[in-house]
Amino acid sequence: MNGYERVMTALARKEPDRVPMWELIVNKPVIQALYGDIGYLEFCEREDLDGVTIFEDQNVESLGGEFMRDEWGIVWQVDAPGVPYRVDGPVKCDADVDKLVAPDPDADHRLKSLESAVKRFKGERAIVFLSHDAFEFSHYLYGMENLLMAYLENPDFCHRLARKVIEYKKRVMARAIEIGADIALTGDDYANRKAPIMSPAHFREFCLPYMQEMVDVAKKGGVPFIKHTDGNLWPIIDMLVDTGLEGLDPIEPIASMDIGKVKERFGDRIAVAGNVDCGEVLSHGTVAEVVEAVKETIAKASPGGGHILASSNSIHPAVNPRNYRAMLEAGRRFGVYPLDEKMVAEYRRKNYIARYMD
Repeated sequence: MNGYERVMTALARKEPDRVPMWELIVNKPVIQALYGDIGYLEFCEREDLDGVTIFEDQNVESLGGEFMRDEWGIVWQVDAPGVPYRVDGPVKCDADVDKLVAPDPDADHRLKSLESAVKRFKGERAIVFLSHDAFEFSHYLYGMENLLMAYLENPDFCHRLARKVIEYKKRVMARAIEIGADIALTGDDYANRKAPIMSPAHFREFCLPYMQEMVDVAKKGGVPFIKHTDGNLWPIIDMLVDTGLEGLDPIEPIASMDIGKVKERFGDRIAVAGNVDCGEVLSHGTVAEVVEAVKETIAKASPGGGHILASSNSIHPAVNPRNYRAMLEAGRRFGVYPLDEKMVAEYRRKNYIARYMD
């Protein structure tokens, strides 16, 4: 099997020849530490990742120093490793929503990176197009605290803002599928380590309908949908699964999301992606600890298929490159089907993350 076949087989909840490996994001410092100054697509090829992740392209305006403004009018600060953080947004009050003009989803430059990936990898590696539903860009535009307060005080405003975002995101995703994306993914994070950021009732009202619209775009385009969200999802996970998604990523273990429990409860409906801890184990652990975490993750999530091996979030700048390489090597060694029954029996009872829990 090639990478495309492995990932698509896993998303169909079946066993490929081995557990596929993919990452939502691999940040540049890790790539440079392993290979020097090469691009992301070249890195995926050299490491033989089974899937690649592609973002939409945006033109940005430099504001001097480490600050820039994107096409939405959101101001970002880029830190030394190259990771952008939202600083300010164009929506300050109710009236600003009606004046907000979304970027052109059909702009010629919007999907150039996707076109390059399709040309290079179509049919060989699974091409995952990363977009958003309404929550993340709503709080980028208005501010997280402001948005959560508006859920209580001005629900009409929240829905008007979400509608501006989702219409744009749906159109970009539909175009991405037409061009050749194999998998649709939205990356809005709904939770922290303890619980969802909002109440389940507010999630159902203000987030779920717009996520459902993105799932429906994927279904209309004939591609599977993966939802990426960090944090403790137990209070809302049934709602997520009920949208009809095919995969859930990254099932963060340090947030009490045991991938084995998720697989046991929902494995007949969804595939799971994850969940080797990237906060402690991949960043500060030893190679031996990484291997142990990989073996446990495979033992809990991979039997019967339906599992894509990945980190618990991304390969961020603090990840030790040596440990990421060890994770990939262990995945290839211990993820071959049929799985080692003795390893599965031994490691599915373990809990490597317990020592790092609060």
